[in-house]
Amino acid sequence: MTARATLPYGSWPSPISAADVARARLRLSFPTVAGDDVWWQETRPEEGGRTTVVHLRGGHRTDLLQAPWDARTRVHEYGGRSYLPVRTEQGWSLVFSNYEDQRLHRLDEGDPKPYPLTPEPAVQAGLRYADLVPSPDGTEIWCVCEGHIAAPPEGEEGVAGIRRAIVAVPLDGSASENAGAIRELVTGAHFYASPRPSPGGGHLAWVQWNHPRMPWDGTELRVAAIEDGKTVAPRTVKGGLTESVVAPLWRDDESLYVISDWPGWWNIYQVGLHGESPQALYPAEEEFTSPLWQLGGMPYALLGDGRLAVLHGEGDMRLGIYDPETLDLIDLEVPYEHWQSQLSADGTTIVGIGGGPDVPPSVVRIDTTTGRVEGLRRELPELPDVAYLSNPRAEVLEGPFGRPVHAYVFPPTNPEAVAPEGELPPYVVFVHGGPTGRVSKVLDLERAYFTSRGIGVIDVNYGGSAGYGRAYRERLRRQWGVVDVEDAVAAAQALVDGGIADPARLAIRGGSAGGWTTLAAITQTDVFKAATSYYGVSELQSFVGATHDFESQYLFGLIGPLPGFERAYEERSPLNNADRTACPVLLLQGLNDPVVPPDQSERFAVALAAKKMPYAYLTFEGEAHGFRKADTVIACLEAELAFYGQTLGFDPRGVTPIDLTVG
Repeated sequence: MTARATLPYGSWPSPISAADVARARLRLSFPTVAGDDVWWQETRPEEGGRTTVVHLRGGHRTDLLQAPWDARTRVHEYGGRSYLPVRTEQGWSLVFSNYEDQRLHRLDEGDPKPYPLTPEPAVQAGLRYADLVPSPDGTEIWCVCEGHIAAPPEGEEGVAGIRRAIVAVPLDGSASENAGAIRELVTGAHFYASPRPSPGGGHLAWVQWNHPRMPWDGTELRVAAIEDGKTVAPRTVKGGLTESVVAPLWRDDESLYVISDWPGWWNIYQVGLHGESPQALYPAEEEFTSPLWQLGGMPYALLGDGRLAVLHGEGDMRLGIYDPETLDLIDLEVPYEHWQSQLSADGTTIVGIGGGPDVPPSVVRIDTTTGRVEGLRRELPELPDVAYLSNPRAEVLEGPFGRPVHAYVFPPTNPEAVAPEGELPPYVVFVHGGPTGRVSKVLDLERAYFTSRGIGVIDVNYGGSAGYGRAYRERLRRQWGVVDVEDAVAAAQALVDGGIADPARLAIRGGSAGGWTTLAAITQTDVFKAATSYYGVSELQSFVGATHDFESQYLFGLIGPLPGFERAYEERSPLNNADRTACPVLLLQGLNDPVVPPDQSERFAVALAAKKMPYAYLTFEGEAHGFRKADTVIACLEAELAFYGQTLGFDPRGVTPIDLTVG
C-alpha cells in the first residue's frame, strides 16, 4: 500500500475535476412507465443545458428530441415535467413544451420532426403549458396554462398581467392556427396544479391556491363534474388557508387519495366525493411528499393490485409499498437510500429517481413481483474511486433556544493524502435554496470536489427546510434572515466546538435563497472568513417588485406583508448592512435570471467596493436561475476553489488565482 503524502488541507491532489462535476450536472427527472416502455427527461450541461426526452424499450435507449428542440416549460419559471407520452393508433406519440417558444408540440412515432399543437406566441401574450394529462376520451391534452400579457404600447388600452387556467388542447393540431380551439376548463384562482380526470371520466380533480400563499402554506383540492366536456359544480373536498394538500390520485370513480399536512406532516388521506370524512391512511410523523416547486411530479403511484408505491421518511425519503387493505407499509430492500418525489407505476412495475452516498441519482425500475431492481440511467455514468468520496454523517445539532438543526457532515477524504499533525481543516457551510429545499446524503460530486481536496463540508437543513414536518418549515415564518442565519452559524460553531474545523478557516456558500442566507450571515456575524453567493438575494424591497409572479408575495410570509413591514425588509437586507460585511465575497450571477435579477448581485458588489472589502463578481451571459451550461459550472467551481485558497490560506492545485477587487 502506497504511503499517504503529508499535505496541508486544501492542497490535496484529487481526481475529481470541475469538468467532472459539470458532467455530473446531467439531470434526470420525471420518469414515466407504461408496460415495457419507460420515458424520462434528461438535461445535458454539455449541450448548453438542453433538455431532451429519452425513451427506453427492449433495452434500447432513444433520444426522442434532437437539438435544437428543448423540452422545458417556464410555468412558474421553475417549470417541471414538460412532456407526456400519449397512446395513439400509430403507437406512442410524445407531447412536449418547447423552451424557445413555449408551445406544445407533438412528435409521432416514426416521424422525424414534431409539429405544433398550440399557437405561436402573440406580441401581446405568451402562453406556457405544464402538468400535462390526457383527456378522458384521448382527443385532448388537459394541462395548466399560464398566460403572460405584456404592457400595451403607449397610448393604447390594456393591462399587463399573468393569468392561469386549466385548459384543453386538441391533439389534432387544430389549435396551432386557431387559439379559439383551446378550451378553458377551470379559471378563477391565481395558481393551479395536478389536473387529474377520474378513471371513468366523470370528474376532474385539481389543486389550486392564491396569493400570498405558497403551495406549502395553504391549498385546496377541488373536484368538479365533467358534462359535455365542461366542468360543472366545482367544490373543495380538502384543504384550506392553513392546510397544504397536493398530489391528487384517483382510487376509483368515487374516491381519491391526496397528501395533506393537516396533522403537521404531509400524510396520505382518502377522500370521498359525497361528504365522507377524510381518512388518514398511515398517520405518522413522516413526510410523504416534498414542497411543490415544480409541476408534474407525483410522490406516490397506484399499482395494478390497488396497493400504493409511496415515498416517506424524516429527512431522506424511502420507497415502500402501502396496502390499503391491511394498512401495512413495507419498505422495499433496494440499494437506493433517498428518492426524489417523482414516481410512476404500471401494473407491478415502479420507476423513480433514487440515489445514495455512493450512488448518483438514477432512473430505477423495480418489479414488485420478482423484486428485480434495474438502474436504467445514472446522472454520473462513471464514478470516481469511492475512496475519494466522503462518508456522510447525519447530525442533529443544537441551535439557539435548544432548537434542533439537521445537517450532514462530509469530512475531508482522500486516500493519497493526510494533513500535518495538529492541523484542523477548513470547512464550508453549504446553504441550500428554496428556502424550503432539502439536502440529502445522495452522492453530489460538487461536495466531493471540495472534500477530496481536504476541505470539509457541512450541508445544513436549517429551520424552514422540508423533510421534518410543517412546524420545522414554519420556523422561517417572518424569520427569514434570522433563523436560517442562526442555524448556519450553529452548524459552523458545532464543528469548532467539536474540534473538527479550524475556526479561522470557515466559509459559507449558497445559491438563490441560500445566497441570501450567505450574505445575511456575513453582514450579521464575523464567524465566516469567506463567502460565495450564487445568484443570491441582497435587497428585499426591490426584489419583491422585480421577481416573477410565483414568488412575488412569498416574502409576505417569510418577512411580513407590504405595506406594513417595510422596516423589517430594510433591516434584514444584506445590502443595507454591507458596511458590516465581515469577509471577502465571491458573487456569481446569471445575466438572464428572471427570479433573482442581476442587480441584486451588482449592487452588493458596488457596496463591497465602497467598503474596500475584497470581492470578485463574475457574470454569465445566457444563464438564468440555476446554472445549466458546462462551461459555467466549471468556471464557477474553479473560481470558488481559488477564492477559498486565497482567503483561507492554502494552495489549491490546478486552478488559476482569481482577481479580487478592493475598492
